[in-house]
Amino acid sequence: MSNDLRRLPFTRSHVERTFPKLTVKQVGRIRKHGHIRVIKAGEILVEQGDNIVPFFVIESGKIEVLRPSGKIETLITTFHGFGQFTGGVDMLSGRRALFRARVTKSGNVIEMDRQQVMALLQSDPEIGEILMRAFILRSVELRAAGVGDVVLIGSPNSARTFQIKEFLTRNGHPYQYIDLEHDSEVQNLLDNFHIDINDIPVLIYRGKLVLKNPNNQQVADTLGFNETINQTSVRDLVIIGAGPSGLAAAVYGSSEGLDVLVLEASLPGGQAGSSSKIENYLGFPTGVSGLELTNRAYTQAQKFGAEILITKGIRLACDGKPYIVESESGARIPTRTIIIATGAKYRKPHLRNLERFEGMGVYYGASFLESQFCKGKEIIVIGGGNAAGQTAVFLSESAKHVHMLIRSAALAENMSRYLVRRIEDNSKIVLHTNTEIITLEGDTHLESVEWQNHITNKIEKHRIRNVFVMAGAVPNTTWLDGRFALDSKGFIKTGSDLLPEYLNTVGWPIARQPYSFETSLPGIFAVGDVRAGSIKRIASVVGEGSVAISFIHNVLKE
Repeated sequence: MSNDLRRLPFTRSHVERTFPKLTVKQVGRIRKHGHIRVIKAGEILVEQGDNIVPFFVIESGKIEVLRPSGKIETLITTFHGFGQFTGGVDMLSGRRALFRARVTKSGNVIEMDRQQVMALLQSDPEIGEILMRAFILRSVELRAAGVGDVVLIGSPNSARTFQIKEFLTRNGHPYQYIDLEHDSEVQNLLDNFHIDINDIPVLIYRGKLVLKNPNNQQVADTLGFNETINQTSVRDLVIIGAGPSGLAAAVYGSSEGLDVLVLEASLPGGQAGSSSKIENYLGFPTGVSGLELTNRAYTQAQKFGAEILITKGIRLACDGKPYIVESESGARIPTRTIIIATGAKYRKPHLRNLERFEGMGVYYGASFLESQFCKGKEIIVIGGGNAAGQTAVFLSESAKHVHMLIRSAALAENMSRYLVRRIEDNSKIVLHTNTEIITLEGDTHLESVEWQNHITNKIEKHRIRNVFVMAGAVPNTTWLDGRFALDSKGFIKTGSDLLPEYLNTVGWPIARQPYSFETSLPGIFAVGDVRAGSIKRIASVVGEGSVAISFIHNVLKE
């Protein structure tokens, strides 16, 4: 290995919390959970890609963390001095090591495995808070710096590039992005890996494995997201969907001692994870981005022991007990109870070419990723609810103008008053009432739109390349194959909505009536936006996910 070391510049804010030093008393308490290990200069403690990643607290000596790439090592950080400790959020998920850890000065460390760390986090609140805060802040720093074991080569003219970026971001995996359109040196990299322009986007893992135009499941499998998860043991609870309601159920269920597995098809956080800013959620007076809120919930669930499996093609086998949850990979996961938290998605307008422009000018969320396309440009936001209002306000900070298109005559019916006032007072936001888009035009990317006012019938054409659709809600229930009682709009009926005469017809098998949030199959619950009658507010769906756990306990006792 070459001695060519390149130091990674980290921001200096929050350094003391990102790389804190534990006190003598705190180290003494940690010593009871692990064992003393003598380390020697030059020793590799962790290699990039290792499946088993120990946690170290330094009593003496020095450890440097490096990202290897061929003959070049990038220095990420150095741990030295009594009380400093290694590790990040991957300690919670059990994912592979992103970096190499090497001893540069001999000494002694306290070594712990993942299960010992999890026990420490749950049993010692003071140390647990220090470690969790450091783990989260380190993850934020790595994502901001674009440092990890993945290089993504793509183009802003590729919808799939955007989708992979979103997948990696939502799953908290840091990556380096190389833009084909703006990086003059990228051709050398393409030639080195024998990549044709038609293979884009390309994901390069650890400088060795090359994935050409991969789907999300291939990315998850390559990065080892699911490696440590036992998919055959009988679970107390399987939660399908890692949006706010599913993550709330995971936090409360695992913290109360249940063996919880969460299944997510693609993007943890659901619709909320793509929200630019949530300002009316209790406890966040200055607001919080949907990504930050749901990432914290994701980490919190893992802290208490919930496991999260990224998988597609989920179906249920409910003919006997335990229930079986089947995945596209062929895994058959047995479970005593199930919570369905698959949420809803924005209704798609009936427009020719719509699917052609999805990810290439038409978007269903507005996070930092999407905002980068809007700097100095005119954009359109479709919808009159809070999500649309938050998006319009957020994107107006960078866009030239934001055109809000709503089919109704005013905003006040479906939008919080504080958002209505902000939109009315924002000179960069133009409200178009009684209006909807009628055509989308473009070649590889959306280039222009036509909209029509239904009162005047006037049609206008505008050269606008970015449209954000946030109108209406369609439940994610098509995968249920008619096994559950649904309302006329396709949402799952639960609790008191399941009338006695219906239960008699389908043969409800037990004496009691369904619990709140329980579906037409005993022990299977539905919470959040997927449930008929739910209030489409994040605080409400979080409440449903947490309350459902009390009924899960009752079912497990039956």
